[in-house]
Order: sequence, then C-alpha cells, then structure tokens
Amino acid sequence: MNKKQAPPWDHPRFRTWIAVARACQLMQLTLARNIAHLDIKPPHLDIMLNLYRREGISQQELARKLLVGRSNMSMLLPQLEKRGLIERRGDRQDKRVLRLFLTDDGKAITEQAMEIQTGLIDLVMAGASEERCNDVADHMESIVATLLAQDVKDGTEDR
Repeated sequence: MNKKQAPPWDHPRFRTWIAVARACQLMQLTLARNIAHLDIKPPHLDIMLNLYRREGISQQELARKLLVGRSNMSMLLPQLEKRGLIERRGDRQDKRVLRLFLTDDGKAITEQAMEIQTGLIDLVMAGASEERCNDVADHMESIVATLLAQDVKDGTEDR
C-alpha cells in the first residue's frame, strides 16, 4: 500500500462496502441453512431458478448469467443431473450446444425453495418501502454494471 494512501477503513464509504458484503454473506448463509433440508445449496438453487424461468437455456448462457466459469458449471451440473433434478439435451440446430431443463422432481424442489426464498425476502425487506428497495436495487445494479465493465476492460469477462 502506498504510504500516502489511507487504509480502506478510513475511506468514507468503507462502512457501506462492509455492510453490503456482510448482508450478502448473511443472506447466503441463511438461505443455505433454510434450504439444507432440500439437499441443495445456494449455487444449485441459482441454477434451478434460472432453469425454472428460462427452460432450455444453454450451459454457456447460464454460466454467463450467473457470473461463474465453465469449470464451476462443470462441477455443479453433474451433481444436479445425478440427483435427477436437471437434464441436459443436445440443441436441435447445433449439436455442440447442450440445453438445460428441470425434471419434474427438479421443478418440485425449485418451487419449495422459491417459497423459502420468498419468505426470506419478505423477512429482510419488511422494514423498507418499495421505493427504498428499488433505490437500493438500482444502486446495486449500477455497481454490478461498473464491475462487469471493468472485467471487460481488463479482459477477464470469460467467467
């Protein structure tokens, strides 16, 4: 660290940075604990929710949407497939592309997990108005856009 540069905790926005990080981490831990009885973890749920909303998405599209690398996908998808929660099917036009679908069991577990997640959202957002929640969402989306643009600039957008 540059001796003239103040440490991060002296930055006027450090408290916000830490609050966002802690809230995110605690939400993930709470969600993990609340869905554990379904024998899935938050990364599995992220995949399943996306397949629920966008049946037939390709593995590559899903990895890009979730901001994870292909290696992450190649670890998570077989776990879900082995449990009979998802299936991969070849694309009709391009045999190199695999499309992802939830099975009936996968849909049932996803619906149970969505109830749990919605309850958690209701719990943690109950004290904030819809307008305030939208303001926070707008700001978080702006942060995401800034960081994604930085990844593109740095050439690390392959995640």
